[in-house]
Amino acid sequence: MNLAPDAEPPALFRIVFVCTGNICRSPMAEVVFRALVTKAGYGDRVVVSSAGTGDWHVGEHADSRTIEALARRGYDGSRHRARQFEAADFDRHDLVVVFDRGQERILTAAAPTESDRSKVQLLLSFDHDAGRRGTGTDVPDPYYSDAALFESVLDMVEHASTALFRQIEPALRQGTSS
Repeated sequence: MNLAPDAEPPALFRIVFVCTGNICRSPMAEVVFRALVTKAGYGDRVVVSSAGTGDWHVGEHADSRTIEALARRGYDGSRHRARQFEAADFDRHDLVVVFDRGQERILTAAAPTESDRSKVQLLLSFDHDAGRRGTGTDVPDPYYSDAALFESVLDMVEHASTALFRQIEPALRQGTSS
């Protein structure tokens, strides 16, 4: 593949985090995962985004409690704008990470191919210690709760995102050394 001199190399990996409205859990994961990728030096090789299964909040900022929880840990979620997951996202992404079984059912049902269905994975499935911590398979939706649940959700997101990054990092490392 010939690239123009000013063209960026293609990303090695494209990931989208999908929750219900794209204002709480998925923006957290997008910001946290992007920070992990950037800190490791792969920011130009990984595309990280987020979306919601519903359209209720399209164009809105992340929930203020999401932005505040992220800020308390040194992340900046202020530039986020919610969007809805669309069918073309299956073609644009290598991995579609969801937060609960409901989103998993919605997106696997919407996936046009078996390959696309296999892209849909629960975030906590990457965190092998989640069961030990008693978090189960679903990341709870903090929208109708208090700031404390936003902090707990961010804990889950950080742990699982770190575990996911550890799984893909060897391929990223191999891809950048060629």
